[in-house]
Amino acid sequence: MTLLVFIFLLTFFPAESAISRYLPKAAISSPVFGPRQVYGLLDGSVTVKCFYPPTRVNRHDRKYWCRESSMGCTTIVSTSGYTASGYKGRISITDYPQAGNFQINISELTIADTGTYQCGVGINGRGLSHKASLDVSKGPHIPEGAELFYVKLHSTLTMSCSFGKEYVSVRKYLCKMEKNGCLNIIDSTGKVDEDYVGRVLLSNEELPGSFSVVITQMGWEDSGLYLCGAGSYGENGETKELDVHVYEETNVPQRKSTIIGVKESSATFECRYEPLRLKSSVKYWCKWRQNGCARIIDNSGFVSPLYEGRVAMYDNPGNQTVTIVLNQLKNGDNGYYWCMTDEVKEQQSSTELKIIDGEPGLTGKKEVEVQDGSRVDLTCSYPCKYYSYEKYWCKWSNTGCSPMLASDQRQPGPDVTCDTDNKTVILSFDSVAKADQGWYWCGVKRNGLFGETMAVYLSVTDESNDDHSPDLLDVDSPSNAEPPSHAEPPSHAEGGFVPRGRASGDAGVQSAAASESSEQSSGPSTTALVLGPVGAMILVLVTAFAIFKYRHLKRSDLVSVGSYRTNISMSDFESVKEYGASNNACVKESQETQLGGDEFITTAATPESAAETKAAKRSSKEDADLAYSTFLLTSSSVVQGGSGGDSAAPDTSPPNWEGQV
Repeated sequence: MTLLVFIFLLTFFPAESAISRYLPKAAISSPVFGPRQVYGLLDGSVTVKCFYPPTRVNRHDRKYWCRESSMGCTTIVSTSGYTASGYKGRISITDYPQAGNFQINISELTIADTGTYQCGVGINGRGLSHKASLDVSKGPHIPEGAELFYVKLHSTLTMSCSFGKEYVSVRKYLCKMEKNGCLNIIDSTGKVDEDYVGRVLLSNEELPGSFSVVITQMGWEDSGLYLCGAGSYGENGETKELDVHVYEETNVPQRKSTIIGVKESSATFECRYEPLRLKSSVKYWCKWRQNGCARIIDNSGFVSPLYEGRVAMYDNPGNQTVTIVLNQLKNGDNGYYWCMTDEVKEQQSSTELKIIDGEPGLTGKKEVEVQDGSRVDLTCSYPCKYYSYEKYWCKWSNTGCSPMLASDQRQPGPDVTCDTDNKTVILSFDSVAKADQGWYWCGVKRNGLFGETMAVYLSVTDESNDDHSPDLLDVDSPSNAEPPSHAEPPSHAEGGFVPRGRASGDAGVQSAAASESSEQSSGPSTTALVLGPVGAMILVLVTAFAIFKYRHLKRSDLVSVGSYRTNISMSDFESVKEYGASNNACVKESQETQLGGDEFITTAATPESAAETKAAKRSSKEDADLAYSTFLLTSSSVVQGGSGGDSAAPDTSPPNWEGQV
């Protein structure tokens, strides 16, 4: 019954899934790898190469070659010095620990040598071995064995194939052998299998009819038998077998296969390179396409015009890495990016970039335009998560981004300051010059690793020739000549100019100054014609303020009660008189001034003092009217004088109206 249920459940699973096409890690029973099939000619010789993980133990352990039988696997030869009888003088084994492989050479082949063998590390039958079949035939031709590729997990595989000049214009392809045929991985027409998108690249070699295929981010599922060919599989053309085995090396740092970037923010990529043999070797970074890889930047100073101001490369020989920073991210940046070198293809790698919506961590104005010689601050705001990070500003160029000096290392030129209270990093220019125009980056770093960046473009324009001070230019005067661009407001009074910012509370002084200004304004000076009305208006306002203040003081009488002195406005008494009929509840016939404690002195209003108060009040109102009339005459004369006419202001000051009660 249980068996029937199990069979019933199996019917719901697909016959073959994408993952089932490949060998899982568990299926790769041994890290030792070698050829599956070896072919040799009678009386000829063969060489068998076996690979093993280059760990310290494996390098010094015993290597062997044994032949399988019903009794187990009998050693034929080993690195311990043993050689079986019947093989002496015609078999040898050589270990290459630095390369992580050993080779077995067999000569004087006989038909009896046909059989199944194992190459291994350690003790026979302990699992660290690989099975290979040897087939000896009379010939005259023997099949070509598969080319072996022993590849570390997550690393890069490069395979080359050559088929001659006659196949220059023929379709090239790489496919992987499966039960139902050969699955196309990539071909020269641009077709790529979905499981290899972004991590496989086919390119033609210099030799006619030759091409290479690079696969990055090798996984366990990439182990297997491949065919590279020219033409169509099973129909025409030629093919070559490629046997690939993936193994794991635990001490190899793993790269990120996918990087997530926020729109309008930045992303950081890291490329690892072993020391290159040639100093002239070029390291570059490109974006994957189905028909190639478009170069973006390299270490020789090349930057694609589409990425100017957006990408920078930093070489770190100490840890054998190259860091690439890409900012101003947009949706079009989605895709796969490759670290490349023109010397060692096995060091190439790929990373996928995915752009998502979100808020960038670093914010600020992205474009700033200033005039030559002016002061400008470029401000970069950062969030709390970057509080402990190192912040910096740098100026971008094709060869990198040169850091700007911080304020505590101040040199002539721009400097960087960090305001931790407002969480801002500021790049300041005291006097910006044309040479300062360009891209500037604000960024954060931690433990030497580059983090988020923000790019700002600073545009420096020439000083405008028609930039005049609005205080000096009279746009309504048709006869006014345009002053030079370097004109500045005068610092002292000259013919026709009225000093600004020198207000006084004395109406007589202001009136005399206005008269003198009016007389001098009749000169031919053009500048005087411009500034005359402006000065006159200022004088009118100052005079009005002085009259108002004077009237207010005049209407206040100083009252002495014992040792206490105070100003009581006469308008208060007028208000009492005018509104006393309806608001007599708010008025007292006597005013009490507190002298201290509970002691009060009361003053009562007598008929004689009330009469004197009314007389003083009438006199005060008449004097105020007279002062106001004088003010109107003075204002009219000043305005006419500012227009170019002659006027004279009264030379006498208004009478002193001050009175006391």
